[in-house]
Amino acid sequence: MLDTRILLAGLWIAVVLIYLYGDVIRIFSGDAAKMLSGQFTQAMWLGVAVLMLIPILMVPLSLMLSQPVNRWVNIIVAVFFFLFNLVGLPTYPSAYDKFLLAVSLVFNAVTVWMAWNWA
Repeated sequence: MLDTRILLAGLWIAVVLIYLYGDVIRIFSGDAAKMLSGQFTQAMWLGVAVLMLIPILMVPLSLMLSQPVNRWVNIIVAVFFFLFNLVGLPTYPSAYDKFLLAVSLVFNAVTVWMAWNWA
């Protein structure tokens, strides 16, 4: 079996790819233009950038942090994104967005389960 660090990093890579895949489909479907028609400030875009950087940072952190710290960071961040996406799920009108967010929720739950059971 692979080291838990590698498995956790792989789960975070999968989550990042799911988010990116959703963005690509949203652009090609035209849904992105509808969702972004509101007023966004530079501060809001910075907040989105920071928020989306967190799962990317979890990849190297999962490989580098010591086991006890790694375990809790993975649990806390995965629970945060699980709840964040769960709350946001009803705001997406398209079936593909709901499907991809549901898949990301599964990956977040598996991340929590693996980190929690990491001996």
